[in-house]
Amino acid sequence: MANSFWQGECCEYCNGIIKEKIVDLSRKVKKTYVVIENVPTGVCTECGTRYYSANVLKSIEETLRGRRKATREVRVPVYSF
Repeated sequence: MANSFWQGECCEYCNGIIKEKIVDLSRKVKKTYVVIENVPTGVCTECGTRYYSANVLKSIEETLRGRRKATREVRVPVYSF
């Protein structure tokens, strides 16, 4: 990723360097958990804050609103503490 979207950008919280990474996101939508895999993200190398470009945020929003079909479903065990 030599010409990363995040190249030259610094974290607004700690001024650390932002590097592009591919991450998985999990979100609760109504009463269901959703996992979005392989999300391109800018991540601060110092504090770990994640940044998302506008087009990635739009895709995440469309996914969470159910406009995209899930590629697969998995069962997740739930434990009470």
